[in-house]
Amino acid sequence: MITNIYFVRHAHSIYAPNEYGRPLSKQGLLDAKKVTNILKREKINQVYSSPYKRALQTVEGIANTREKEIIIVDDLKERILAKAPVDDFSKAIKKVWYEEDFSWDGGESNRIAQARGVDTLLQILNEHKGEQIVIGTHGNIMVLMMNYFDHQYGFEFWKRLTMPDIYRLSFRDSTLVKVNRLWGER
Repeated sequence: MITNIYFVRHAHSIYAPNEYGRPLSKQGLLDAKKVTNILKREKINQVYSSPYKRALQTVEGIANTREKEIIIVDDLKERILAKAPVDDFSKAIKKVWYEEDFSWDGGESNRIAQARGVDTLLQILNEHKGEQIVIGTHGNIMVLMMNYFDHQYGFEFWKRLTMPDIYRLSFRDSTLVKVNRLWGER
């Protein structure tokens, strides 16, 4: 029995220091409609999301189309890089990717963030065997979850993601058997 997880990386958002309330930009809202149109072709059973507004806004269209309430899961939020803004984001993110147990002050290491995300994903897989599940999330935590199952999904893969992006991960029980990118099918 195959379970499909549709990871939806949020669309472009307007920067704001409040991570929870950061909304989609005008382009992000337009792209969220495209996400809905792509996912309408799938038989979605349930929609989960990070509590961050930009992730919720990106998947709310498919939830509304399928008349499903979005299940908000705090552990699907983006990884915390550091307590305070870092001077050089590129250098800081690269360091945590290449030193999986390293964390900046107040931040999460790759290992800690990955464990948080994967625990949640495994619970979802266990509760929804044979179903089609949308998960509205973020680039880093999404790739960390993918990386747990297949190491080809790492830092270089993360750098190539778009906003939004959609990946269908097909699982047999908790074994990843196939990954397809759907955003490129627009």
